[in-house]
Amino acid sequence: MAFVIDVFARRIVGWRVSASMRTDFVLDALTGLVHHSDRGTQYLSMRYTDRLADADIAPSVGSQGDAYDHALAESVIGLFKTEVIRRKGPWRSLEAVEFATLTWVDWFNHRRLLGPIGDIPSAEFEAQYYAQAAVA
Repeated sequence: MAFVIDVFARRIVGWRVSASMRTDFVLDALTGLVHHSDRGTQYLSMRYTDRLADADIAPSVGSQGDAYDHALAESVIGLFKTEVIRRKGPWRSLEAVEFATLTWVDWFNHRRLLGPIGDIPSAEFEAQYYAQAAVA
């Protein structure tokens, strides 16, 4: 599982499920302007860094041995594993995981209340921001 998270609104803006940890798998989830990842080999490959450069996306890679600079991603992945993968498994197919992920991401973005952004869903937080920016 790869998630792309908008740090401002804490919204999942891209995701991909794969049976392997190949570079193509994480490339398919790419969106955004700054892409932060851990030091997994799929994120450090030349194809991946070239794709970031082609899309004018700045890479940001976590430092080895700590999770401080990518704690948001780690917490989202931890929630997903706890709330979906472990709770609803065992999984019979990759398609079943994809459908469960789609359902969870929709819930996470549109209904889950997030304390750090005012106990509202991330989609609502983002909509409020753009509404205020349009008035200003």
